[in-house]
Amino acid sequence: MAISNIHETLLMYTKQKALINDQLSTTMMDMLNASKQNAENQAKYNDNMDNIYYNYYESDPETYELLTEQLEQDHELELANLTSWEEELELEKNNLETQLNEISTYESTWTKLLQTNLKNDFSYGGVSQ
Repeated sequence: MAISNIHETLLMYTKQKALINDQLSTTMMDMLNASKQNAENQAKYNDNMDNIYYNYYESDPETYELLTEQLEQDHELELANLTSWEEELELEKNNLETQLNEISTYESTWTKLLQTNLKNDFSYGGVSQ
């Protein structure tokens, strides 16, 4: 009976690990998307800065200054939002990895307990060990 309870416990840990691994995969994909979004925003910012430079730098310096300042402020806001999102994702990833390590430790302990119980339940050659 004890062995079947240990098997159930091990199955529960296996299920929890699978769920956490799924969440971890989703979080890692979100981190990849955040990095991609960051690169896309930087490329868009660079293109817009180039356009402003070529269209206004020599012909209308005041407009050039205003447009570049506005574009820089918008870009900094987007970067701050992305950085905040990336930090949240990193914290979530670390939390999930910690949970996964904890469950793996529990699982290892229960596996050793199962092996010990199996060994104690059977005597080889009539001699209990």
